[in-house]
Amino acid sequence: MPSPASGKDAAAQHRFPCDTCGADMRYAPGSGVDGGQGGGALICDFCGNREEIAGPGPWENTLNEQDLAAALAAPEASAETETRTLLSCPNCGAEVALAGDSHAGECPFCATPMVAGTGAERRIKPRGVLPFGLDEKTAHNAMSDWLGKLWFAPSGLKDYARKGRKLDGIYVPYWTFDAATRSQYRGERGTVYYETRTVMRDGKRQTIRVAKVRWRSVSGRVARAFDDVLVLASRALPKHYTDGLPPWDLGALEPYNPEYLAGFAAEAYTVPLKDGYVEARAHMDSVIARDVKFDIGGDRQRIHAVETQVDDASFKHILLPVWMAAYKYRGHSYRFVVNGRTGRVQGERPWSAWKIAFAVLVGLLIAGAVGFAMAVQQGAL
Repeated sequence: MPSPASGKDAAAQHRFPCDTCGADMRYAPGSGVDGGQGGGALICDFCGNREEIAGPGPWENTLNEQDLAAALAAPEASAETETRTLLSCPNCGAEVALAGDSHAGECPFCATPMVAGTGAERRIKPRGVLPFGLDEKTAHNAMSDWLGKLWFAPSGLKDYARKGRKLDGIYVPYWTFDAATRSQYRGERGTVYYETRTVMRDGKRQTIRVAKVRWRSVSGRVARAFDDVLVLASRALPKHYTDGLPPWDLGALEPYNPEYLAGFAAEAYTVPLKDGYVEARAHMDSVIARDVKFDIGGDRQRIHAVETQVDDASFKHILLPVWMAAYKYRGHSYRFVVNGRTGRVQGERPWSAWKIAFAVLVGLLIAGAVGFAMAVQQGAL
């Protein structure tokens, strides 16, 4: 199947009519060779037609990193961009391009109705995409199993989630950053030694050993190359959800191809490249600090100053696959996310007040019974 013309609006690029019946085709997760997660095919749900996704040619190595300094200075001029019409959520702020030609829908992040924006927006185009490897049924089963293992979760929510509406497949935006760093540091190395002291305790003399630290000034250099430091480029999902979804098999990233997005929603990034790099640098600095402490050695370490030079900084904008469910149950919203490759689940922890109260009551009854039995036994003795 030929790739859509690059000059078309991106919304049109993400539609792939079936050559047989004209219906929209969708990407089929797990449709790669021998059912693998790489490669794959487009499937027509109407007539069953299947068309393989052609891999990139040797001249289409679009997974190359992009120069970070140039992109920070002028994002639209130095990085490849695309124009997309996005739907905005008034509740969580997500900006999403839905599958096909949809102009309204429910936010996959919080189940709030969304409406189309006032116009198209220009954004940095994704460089890579990690295709869905699990279909909706498999992801739904993973979520149901996860819910079933939660203690004190409302049974009604479990049943509602199992029988509720389908999960939404959405590609979530991320930034990745590469950099070579060289750091000079100043600090102190601490060596622990012990002094013997005599103290009075309970009217008696006792000899104790007291730990002391002898500090010595040190300086040195460390170097580290960072590869694919991953930063979430979305503000719609709480980080404690997405931080629990890895590992991501980034080695299986495919060069960006709109065919992998066919039939799925795709969120636009709402964390700008500059803010993403600030977060990435914070991660790099924490790793460098760990390297510095290791280089200082000794029993204890103090870091007074670190000066880091960053070279060859680069980035990619990528899309990672997530199955999502946002349920409104008894006036409360519950969100669940499933890694679209591994089936790992994260979500809001629901609690059942009556189950907790019942468990507390049972615990008190058991404690009372044990206490009564011990009292009877002591009385018999």
